[in-house]
Amino acid sequence: MDTIAKPKHIGRNISRIRELRGMKQEALAFEIGISQQSVSIIEGSETVDEEKLKKIAVALGVSLEAIKNYSDEGVFNYFNTFNDTDFSNSQGAFGQNNNCSFNPLDKVVELYERLVQVEKEKVEYLEKLFKVK
Repeated sequence: MDTIAKPKHIGRNISRIRELRGMKQEALAFEIGISQQSVSIIEGSETVDEEKLKKIAVALGVSLEAIKNYSDEGVFNYFNTFNDTDFSNSQGAFGQNNNCSFNPLDKVVELYERLVQVEKEKVEYLEKLFKVK
């Protein structure tokens, strides 16, 4: 029994990658200078011309090969390679750059102080308005 390899559906690959990147069709359309409807048509097409594909790859931040060879299984396999129990010593995609250059608590206090100051200014303004009347 021969099984013929099903050709890759490039439009579907573009759609999946776009969704994984958290990008809407409108944003992709804007990036490559076409309408949202055109992006929808492209994502429904099995083939896409090479020039459009290059623009799409740049807009999505991936290579041409990533679009052409995309597979859901590959994505799952990639994420399954991470060890969920220990990210502290990991140098993988999620383990890098996990040291803050500032104290997050200091930022919260700073924000709170600014909010209190704005509220004080509002109270002063309202008191002036009532004194005028």
